[in-house]
Amino acid sequence: MKRTLFKTADGSYSLHINEWNEQYHSKHGAIAEALHVFIKEGLHYWFSENKEPGVSILEIGFGTGLNAFLTFLETEKNSFAVNYTGIEAYPLQIDEIRQLNYASLLNTSEEKFIQFHDAPWEEKTRFSEKFHLAKIQQFFSEISVENAFNLIYFDAFGIRVQPELWTEKIFSIMYRSLKANGVLVTYAANGNARRAMQAVGFTVYRLPGPPGKKEMLRAVK
Repeated sequence: MKRTLFKTADGSYSLHINEWNEQYHSKHGAIAEALHVFIKEGLHYWFSENKEPGVSILEIGFGTGLNAFLTFLETEKNSFAVNYTGIEAYPLQIDEIRQLNYASLLNTSEEKFIQFHDAPWEEKTRFSEKFHLAKIQQFFSEISVENAFNLIYFDAFGIRVQPELWTEKIFSIMYRSLKANGVLVTYAANGNARRAMQAVGFTVYRLPGPPGKKEMLRAVK
C-alpha cells in the first residue's frame, strides 16, 4: 500500500495510507497524541500505581517507532528501566523512516532514532542500561505469551479500517498477555471496542483524549 508523508498539527510528520484514507498518527499531532495517550496515561500512570524499578511493555503496532522512542527518552530522564516489545506485521521501509522529523522536534539524536529501525527483528537489542527493545514481526492474533507484560500500548489502525483488531478475540489475547494489575491504553474510545474489552475481563475507564479527540480508553486487568 502506498504511504504519503504529511505534517500533523504539532509540526511532527506522519504517514497516510492512501488506499484506506488512514494515517499512522493523529492529524492533530503525532507527538502530542503519543505523549498524551501512551506516555502520560500509560507509562506515567503505571509507575504512579506501581512502585517498581522497571516495566515490561508490549506495543501493538510498532509502526513509525515513535511510541518506543518516546519511551526510551523517558528512561533517559527517569530512574526506571523498560523492556519493550513491539509487534508489527508490516514494517516500514528505512527511506520512509528517514523522512520523519521526530528527533529534531524532540531535540535529540537522529542517529539513535534510526538505530531503533536498523535493530534486527526477532532479537532483543540493548539501547542503554535502562532500555531494551525487541521487535517481532507477526500478526497480533498470533501472540501467545501469557502473564508477560505490565503495560500494553494498543496502537493498531482504527476500527473503521481494521475492525478485526478491536474484537473480543484480540482483547482476550491482550488480557492473557498482561500480568495481574496490568494496564492497556489506546487512543480509541469506540463503544464496541470498550464493550469487547469489558467482555474479556478488563475494567475500562474513559479518559480525556489527546488533541482532537474527546476521549480515550484505559483498561486494567
